[in-house]
Amino acid sequence: MDKIIIFDTTLRDGEQAPGASLNHKEKLEVAYALAELGVDIIEAGFPVSSPGDFNAVQAVSKSVKGPVICGLARAIKADN
Repeated sequence: MDKIIIFDTTLRDGEQAPGASLNHKEKLEVAYALAELGVDIIEAGFPVSSPGDFNAVQAVSKSVKGPVICGLARAIKADN
């Protein structure tokens, strides 16, 4: 049987829209809602972009159960 996998980028791409910046608490709220909707994979942010985004992605990955939690990454040595 074929399976459709839902990969949601709201917590990363959604933040790039004007006026759509999410704080730590809001990211967790959205991530819980996405998990409740049955999303398979949540791209929680771009951790190397700021300490705040790193902490938010880490909190989502530790708190939200069910979906796979991932972060945007680049193959750039400076991002280690």
